[in-house]
Amino acid sequence: MKNKQIILKSRPIGTPTNDNFEFQAIDIPTISKGEILIKSKFISVDPYMRGRMNDSKSYVPPFELGKALDGGVVAEVIESQSSKFQKGDYILGNLPWKIYNQANENKVQKISSLIQKPIHALGVLGMPGMTAYFGLLDITNPQPGETIVVSGAAGAVGSLVGQIGKIKGCRVIGIVGSDEKAGYITHELNYDQAFNYNTCKDLKTTLREVCPNGIDIYFDNVGGTISDAVISNINFGARISLCGQISLYNAKEIPVGPRLQPVLLTRSALMQGFIVKKYAERFPEGIQQMGQWIKEGKIISRENIISGFDNIPDAFLGLFRGDNIGKQIVEIL
Repeated sequence: MKNKQIILKSRPIGTPTNDNFEFQAIDIPTISKGEILIKSKFISVDPYMRGRMNDSKSYVPPFELGKALDGGVVAEVIESQSSKFQKGDYILGNLPWKIYNQANENKVQKISSLIQKPIHALGVLGMPGMTAYFGLLDITNPQPGETIVVSGAAGAVGSLVGQIGKIKGCRVIGIVGSDEKAGYITHELNYDQAFNYNTCKDLKTTLREVCPNGIDIYFDNVGGTISDAVISNINFGARISLCGQISLYNAKEIPVGPRLQPVLLTRSALMQGFIVKKYAERFPEGIQQMGQWIKEGKIISRENIISGFDNIPDAFLGLFRGDNIGKQIVEIL
């Protein structure tokens, strides 16, 4: 057996490249009492990781130069010196980008019996699913007949937000970056309408056309000029769930945009940012409900699976190229 890790070689300026990463051959760790040896099976790549590549203060510590990056990992127990885990168990944890890891029994968790497919622990029944569930329902409280606009609507979170909105009886509009994605969310995910911002001549005009009665709820995954256009068309009492700002993550300078406060003020609108960890104690509630909707055929999930440990950096970079439809995951063979 051979082991590898991926370290952060340098901090990116603007959009990351493969040069910011380095592969290293390392030993397979030995374990002691209370520890397990695990082999990565699925590794999640997520937009928030871009912020951790900067040496700046945020809600999670930055990645350290010269050390392995880390994130959500589903792994199989290969060897155990723990009473909590047996060989063959599947676990979920925030782990380094390595093929083999050692882990303390209290730092990882056995995948819930509510999750029948381990890969779902990184997607629809994991962080993205809980982000969509609580970010929409807890913050915006959608009501039947309201209009919801979702940016990044074909991504890991956005693709689920729209489906939850439809379950709640809302009219749902998706903003995406390709015609293929627009077709996917309307034909397969039941979005009422979608448009490709890359071929749209004027965002504000298009939004007024597809949302003739205004916008009651905006689930913001991207920020930038797209969000400026959406917020200009919100209704009185609108609610905005601020989830991500991927359009700005690689900006070399802080861009100056429209001042949104007058719109929020005059329309008595709520804009609230959130970090999904806030809802950790309620995850079982979200997993149970999302799992039930999956069984009933009300929620469809899609994973964009890329094979091979060596392809992790490119899978991550693909998030900023807009490669993925659904959750971007690397399978370790």
